[in-house]
Amino acid sequence: MFKWITAKSIGYAIAAVTAAAIAVGAITGGGSSHGKSGRTAASLAGAQKAAAGTSSTATGTTGNGRVADTTAADGIQAAAVPARQPELERPTEEELGRLYDTVIVGGRVINPETGLDREGMNVAIGGGDIALVTDQPVRGRRTIHAEGLVVAPGFIDNLSYDPNPLGVWNKIADGVTANIAMHGGTDAPRKWYPYYERAGTPLHYGASFFYTKARNRQGIGLYTPATPAQIRALEAEAEQALQDGVLGISFSLEYVPGIGAAEVLPLMRLAYKYNVPVYFHARYSDMTEPGTNIDAMNEIIGYARATGASVHVDHINSTGGTFSMKQSLDMLARARADGLDMTACTYPYDYWGTYLNSARFDEGWQERFRITYKDLQIAGTSERLTETTFGTFKKEGKLAVAYAIPEQDIEDSLAAPFVMIGSDAILEPGNNNHPRASGTFARTIGLYVREHRVVPLMDAIAKMTLMPAQRLEKQAPALRRKGRLAKGMDADIVVFDYARIGDRSTVERPELPSAGIRYVLIGGRVALDGNGLHKTVRVGEPIRSAFVRVPKDGAGKLRLETGSGTQDYAAVSYRGEGYADVRIVEPLGYALRRDARTHTLAAEGGEFKGGSGQLHSSVSGRAAGAAAWQGTAPADVPLPGELMLERGRRLTWPGGAAELLSIGERDYIPMSALRRLGLDVREAGPNEWTAHPGRDNSVPTS
Repeated sequence: MFKWITAKSIGYAIAAVTAAAIAVGAITGGGSSHGKSGRTAASLAGAQKAAAGTSSTATGTTGNGRVADTTAADGIQAAAVPARQPELERPTEEELGRLYDTVIVGGRVINPETGLDREGMNVAIGGGDIALVTDQPVRGRRTIHAEGLVVAPGFIDNLSYDPNPLGVWNKIADGVTANIAMHGGTDAPRKWYPYYERAGTPLHYGASFFYTKARNRQGIGLYTPATPAQIRALEAEAEQALQDGVLGISFSLEYVPGIGAAEVLPLMRLAYKYNVPVYFHARYSDMTEPGTNIDAMNEIIGYARATGASVHVDHINSTGGTFSMKQSLDMLARARADGLDMTACTYPYDYWGTYLNSARFDEGWQERFRITYKDLQIAGTSERLTETTFGTFKKEGKLAVAYAIPEQDIEDSLAAPFVMIGSDAILEPGNNNHPRASGTFARTIGLYVREHRVVPLMDAIAKMTLMPAQRLEKQAPALRRKGRLAKGMDADIVVFDYARIGDRSTVERPELPSAGIRYVLIGGRVALDGNGLHKTVRVGEPIRSAFVRVPKDGAGKLRLETGSGTQDYAAVSYRGEGYADVRIVEPLGYALRRDARTHTLAAEGGEFKGGSGQLHSSVSGRAAGAAAWQGTAPADVPLPGELMLERGRRLTWPGGAAELLSIGERDYIPMSALRRLGLDVREAGPNEWTAHPGRDNSVPTS
């Protein structure tokens, strides 16, 4: 079994070479050993070697020794209450005079995106949108009195399963307004999404491409590697599923030990191409050799480093972090510091649950999980297991909970700033489910915020709303309007009593709804209030990935005209905004410097007027820019059909910054940012623009 090599022993440069080798197929298919879920599979060695080179960049810790993240390469951070509350937008007299559909008055409003946490606030809802968040009086056809209550964005469960007609109501009773099946999902989104739309699903829903399901349909055994032909077929299926709306790709390596790097890497490269995350149930769940959590984390980090794809680690408290939480979190924090887009989730229970006939219970499970038969309980009953009943229930495929997670692991995972909340369950008929299916979100606040004080309320809300939205929103436009409580956002809202919120579900009774949640609004409609669940309210909408491509007639152009000459640059229109090749700033006197760790382009140089951020109208053309000033269009013009993606890359310059659009490996700057840099940008025709330095910048552009 490969032993973990530290960054100190091989160095970061060697790791980069190893990662490059992985990218061209140095890792072969997985082994077929059944012992410890295929732990002797040689396929892991390459990935582990690549990840072993994770930078030794220092990672700070908080006062209690928990990991403190030092970067925000992917933009996902747990919110913190600012020293000073953000300024409220002042509504107009017309806005204050309107009669809204619903108003929530007098509540403590929390918006993790801005850090707003203020009592005595009013929220006005018109249609399915939030129309106002104000401290001024507002009127509505229905008034919800929220004095003494918390008003927050509806919770987003991004690690759930199919929104079955029983479990969705327990989700709503737990404050959830969006149920996203990223652990599991579908291999046939053309059927999956219409099915739940026809069913009238009450909360919003989405899914991943579930690799295990697609693999099973091809008849590939759990412990058997896929053949090259099967891998090509699965990759094609995944690409079609992405085009049909799935939100990412999900792997369950522990449950399907035959999946090796030869299968994972093509799907990872596909995820990078489409700018969607890959969700991993890691290969190992313990610290018993051979095959440990450290090996599992090395494998996943190695895949991320080799492909550049975004990665999410499922329920790190039960897989990849149990008995090694601080070390596992530190590995993720260092990978993030290196610029890898990695997050994780956890659930607030010190016991996990899964099916007894799964690979997780392969031979040796007692040693691995440090438990015996009596530490297992059949979910939905009070029955603890014996050696005899274990065999019986295994044949029946029952789900058992295992009292096997150290409490400190739960607290450490909750405190990590890049870890969000995910339930890993939804209630099903028969109630053979972990209680997290009904109580995850209320328990997080009631037990770990209010009672144990592991994280502040603002941070917990962020982990249940903003962070899961950000994890998936790059290619899912619907999520950009969720997870926030502000004007213009979707009216998905939860109102709860902070003093009373908590889970009621138990191992014996996983169907019991949470306490303390007073109201849940989905799309502006009240789905839960003092009269209980309103099961006629079925306003859930599908959450799909959406992709914009360069038009069939190709990219447009922006013509930059100055006294020094004329230059054409590739330009495109994307979601109502014009973008031009970022190299347009070079002839204006800027040199571009890329920081791969922070995914930032720094524009250095240029001339400014009195610090206003505008260029002089006479452009000097520094040497770096003059070299590109040839009067002909730069190379790398986008081809028809190429994907236009928001990868989180940014351009910075003295006094400003802008989000970039990516087409292939080339970046594009929004026209609005060029105006801020002192250019007058005007539309010259369909998909064509002109720009001149130093003109009147008051002219609006697309």
